[in-house]
Amino acid sequence: MSHLQTSNLPFKERVEQQVHNEVMRKAVIKAQETIGANRQKMVDELGHWEEWRDLSKQFRNHVLANLDAYLYQLSEKVTQNGGHVFFAETAEEASDYIRKVALEKKAKTIVKSKSMVTEEIGLNSVLENEGIKVVETDLGEYLLQIVGDKPSHIVVPAIHKDRHRIRKELHEVLGYEGSEQPEEMNAFIRKVLREDFLKADIGISGCNFAVPETGSVCLVTNEGNLRLATTVPKTHIAVMGMERIAPTFKEVDVLITMLCRSAVGAKLTAYNTWLTGPRLEGEADGPEDFHLVIVDNGRSAILESEFKEVLRCIRCGACLNTCPAYRQIGGHGYGSIYPGPIGAVISPLLGSYKEFKELPYACSLCNACNSVCPVKIPLAQLILKHREKMVDQGITPKIEQLEIKGFTFANSHPSVWNMGVKVGAKVISKFIKNGKPPIKMGALGEWTKARDLPTSDGESFREWFAKRK
Repeated sequence: MSHLQTSNLPFKERVEQQVHNEVMRKAVIKAQETIGANRQKMVDELGHWEEWRDLSKQFRNHVLANLDAYLYQLSEKVTQNGGHVFFAETAEEASDYIRKVALEKKAKTIVKSKSMVTEEIGLNSVLENEGIKVVETDLGEYLLQIVGDKPSHIVVPAIHKDRHRIRKELHEVLGYEGSEQPEEMNAFIRKVLREDFLKADIGISGCNFAVPETGSVCLVTNEGNLRLATTVPKTHIAVMGMERIAPTFKEVDVLITMLCRSAVGAKLTAYNTWLTGPRLEGEADGPEDFHLVIVDNGRSAILESEFKEVLRCIRCGACLNTCPAYRQIGGHGYGSIYPGPIGAVISPLLGSYKEFKELPYACSLCNACNSVCPVKIPLAQLILKHREKMVDQGITPKIEQLEIKGFTFANSHPSVWNMGVKVGAKVISKFIKNGKPPIKMGALGEWTKARDLPTSDGESFREWFAKRK
């Protein structure tokens, strides 16, 4: 199983589990409705939303068109500021570099703030194999880590749990005896984590945006854990996808405005942190050593492909918060650390069709994701492009290929088509009873689990139409 995969179960089994997970579905529905309503308020308040989206798209396209120059400028600035830069072509190279730094520092405890790219490269397991204690300090990530669970949302990783489940797991794993009140559980976890912050040798973070102009790393969070993780330990390692760049603070201003409103329906998150290299002489806090790990892991190949627009993504999760498929199967149904519409596009690119061939089909092509994406990624069209490529590569099931060939032949021969609809109308009238076929198999069997087929009187539409001239 690759680092991107979160389950060994086949896609249909995962979906079957999740559609019957009432706790998850209720939580996702509530989150989608709440975040969606708050987002719309922020959109209306800001005004000229489509112009902001166009501007954000232009900024991200400009970065992608000049990515090599900006990465060079960023690495030069970070080095001038006293930091270290490592370009990792693969997930393994990124994890191995961080592993070597940790061993060099003789690290026993590492604290991490929330980072999707470290999930992508499977960092935790690499460090834990060296006997190093790795502690997720984001509240949601921590709740998942203590029970060996995986994130189900890009922004709200533990969205699939409710307070009853969380209280039960805290009691079983950490001996918590308090109530189900979120404030009380949060205070308990805060006390536990504080000890890890104080004894940690290294702090690891992600990176929302890197600014080549100054060599700064921008981090957007709603908890204070990130500031503790990046200032208390003597070493800070920031890990970023190579495309996560905003040329100057002017562009960051616009992109953060769009990110916060799209992600959680807020003007700004509680903490907006800017870090520029290690602690300088005379400064009171900050790390003594700073490392920036810039991860490719397939992004260069995406950049030169027909899917390059997906690299505009700023990981806001807005597409998940509006997606009807995600609403039904949650993040774990996708079996990837990147779920939802963005996951359906990017998971097969960072992984392979072998691992994620079903994800482009976990979509009704309703275009809801396109309408909310703050950087105007045509997600539905990219999902459709995946389907086309899989057909071209012969990845789709053989029976499906034969069915499509048969339909294409009939559709291109009027006489065959006319005969087919006449015979089909009569066959359907004989065999479809109470909206169900006699044999439930394939796509038709799946479709009729929740829906009824129309009742036929044996007459095709063309026959009906011809009688009425």
